[in-house]
Amino acid sequence: MTVPNPAAAQALLLEAETMNPGAWVAHSRNVARAARFIAQRHPTLDPERAHTLGLLHDLGRRTGPNRDRHILDGYDHLMALGYPDAARIALTHSFVNPQLSEREGVWDGTSDEWERLRGLLAGLTFAEEDRLFQLCDTLALPDGFCIVEERLIDVALRHGVNDHSVSKWRAKLALKRHFDQVCGGNLYRLLPGLCERLS
Repeated sequence: MTVPNPAAAQALLLEAETMNPGAWVAHSRNVARAARFIAQRHPTLDPERAHTLGLLHDLGRRTGPNRDRHILDGYDHLMALGYPDAARIALTHSFVNPQLSEREGVWDGTSDEWERLRGLLAGLTFAEEDRLFQLCDTLALPDGFCIVEERLIDVALRHGVNDHSVSKWRAKLALKRHFDQVCGGNLYRLLPGLCERLS
């Protein structure tokens, strides 16, 4: 089994919350919910699997407080548990484009970890499941669902921007358009409470 069953995923998230409580846990649950709702309309994605992977996408926060090092920490922990597909999502969810230069803020790991992350990303071809979580990570705040632009501003205010930020934003917006098309309509209508909050 390349991902844990739903109960095991919930238990992993609860354990991680005891190690490093914070808003990231509610964000993870909302990412999982968004992934399930979108996968229910998608022709090839599995809703239960999507929900499980969403719960675990930020599991590397268990070692925090941390910033982008959570990507490697989550990947390593899930690989050690024997869940390579979940580990892959922990790795790819932060990189709508697989260039480390598009990260915002200061790397909080070692230079060796940075190089290892670069090596893990090198040559990756993102699948539809990777893209789902790159999008859902952008649709979920701790207190509920949000539009892509709201989340992009949230991240920029917390971590700053760089010369590559606009390219990353365009790629995130393109992801939204892609999933709108594949799912047959505006994804925002699939996320409970979002349209009402915006009206």
